Amino acid sequence: MAGVFLSGDFLNLPLGLGLILVLLFGAFVGLINGVNVSVLGLPPFIATLAMMMVARGLALIISDKSTISIANTDYIALSTGNLIPGISNAALIFILLTVLAAFLMNKTLLGRYALAIGSNEEATRLSGVNVRLWKVVIYVTAGVFMAIGAILYSARFGFVQPAEGVGFELNVIAATVIGGTSLSGGRASIPGALVGALIMETLKKGLTMMGVASEWQLVVTGIVVLLAVFIDNVRRARENAA
Repeated sequence: MAGVFLSGDFLNLPLGLGLILVLLFGAFVGLINGVNVSVLGLPPFIATLAMMMVARGLALIISDKSTISIANTDYIALSTGNLIPGISNAALIFILLTVLAAFLMNKTLLGRYALAIGSNEEATRLSGVNVRLWKVVIYVTAGVFMAIGAILYSARFGFVQPAEGVGFELNVIAATVIGGTSLSGGRASIPGALVGALIMETLKKGLTMMGVASEWQLVVTGIVVLLAVFIDNVRRARENAA
């Protein structure tokens, strides 16, 4: 949506207003996911997967399957600039967001309820927590983080491709599971997810430097995802046995 709000081919809004609208749109997508999961009772994986497909389809329709350029130099500087010498703004914001996410997960009701709901939703509900409301809040928060990531990614290159991001979801799943997050819920680690993301990116860069073809990189990524899920299942089975 950054391309729609900030590109000269579309609305070409002022930078501040455009960024706010992108964040609001991310929150709106999270709201839809939250309602689908908490109110309609759809399985989270199916609800988010369906929303991802809808978003990709709309991106192709809005852009007419063409690349959208964002010539705003201030927007590009959000990612490529150097507020601190030697550190790109994208890396700085990434570090700050990691710290913020860790704080939210470990020191706020949002994180505690997220873990509690993931661990045992019924017990959390019986303890007096409005599970439906907090599910929506969790998804809205995730949508805002998603929007910030999209801003930094598109600002890095100065253009938006409607088909960008295909396959990223596999890397995200692998990174979070490698980092100690359980797919069944109840356990998560922001520092662990960071380490998992670094491992996946290092693997990708290493395969590229070795000259491994992109199609084989997908094979390796798929295998890593399978291994990560298998390890998570084994770890959960041991915890249940204990």
